[in-house]
Amino acid sequence: MQEEKVSEYIITWLREYCLNAHCKGFVVGVSGGIDSAVTSTLCARTGLPTLCVEMPIHQAQNQVSRTSHHIESLQAKYSNVERQEVELTDLFDAFKLSVPTTEDEGLLQLSLANTRARLRMTSLYYLAGIHGRLVAGTGNKVEDFGVGFYTKYGDGGVDLSPIADLMKSEVFALGKHLGVSSEILTAAPTDGLFGDDRSDEDQLGASYDELEWAMTFKGDEEKLSTRESEVLKIYHRLNSANRHKMEAIPVCLIPSNLKS
Repeated sequence: MQEEKVSEYIITWLREYCLNAHCKGFVVGVSGGIDSAVTSTLCARTGLPTLCVEMPIHQAQNQVSRTSHHIESLQAKYSNVERQEVELTDLFDAFKLSVPTTEDEGLLQLSLANTRARLRMTSLYYLAGIHGRLVAGTGNKVEDFGVGFYTKYGDGGVDLSPIADLMKSEVFALGKHLGVSSEILTAAPTDGLFGDDRSDEDQLGASYDELEWAMTFKGDEEKLSTRESEVLKIYHRLNSANRHKMEAIPVCLIPSNLKS
């Protein structure tokens, strides 16, 4: 990948889209991971106002510190970068006390994890609204179009997606080119939605490199190793289960004769 040309292409695309939409800049949720680090850096390099938002909810300290260091680094380089912390822990805890629970611990924890993502989306759109800006998405191609590893109307709720055509490995390459810190480049990818140290690989059952391979595999399955066959099954299972996230919302089209 030609990192410099790709970065300049995305930066130009971001700037032109924002100006054509008559918006003033961008709002980016920054988590301490590579995707949000690359997205916020690209937005910053447009020269348009870029608000980097921290939204901790019982967040692990290493994620908080990586987020803080990254935003400080951006502010040192780009005068158009602003910083905002929205502490959502108390709001999240109040929400849990206000809704019914379930004895199914797996469903409960998944629903609460998605709630974290949706509270953050709501916060980003509030900030975008009062500042007249666009919410920039941080999803990559594997997450957004391969395994659907995001929350519908959570981190999937954005105005534009600058890195969604890049595989995870390409995001890392672009991050290195853009000068993203080594602490982010070497950190295990995590969505940070469960309040523990589980990584994306722990949840998915395969690494991003393996999923990238599965996403583009067109060979003879009979020749695959045991692990390759397993990864391919994981990919197809996730792709099928999360297809509803990656396709347009189905609309019930009423036959014209029933409307007359």
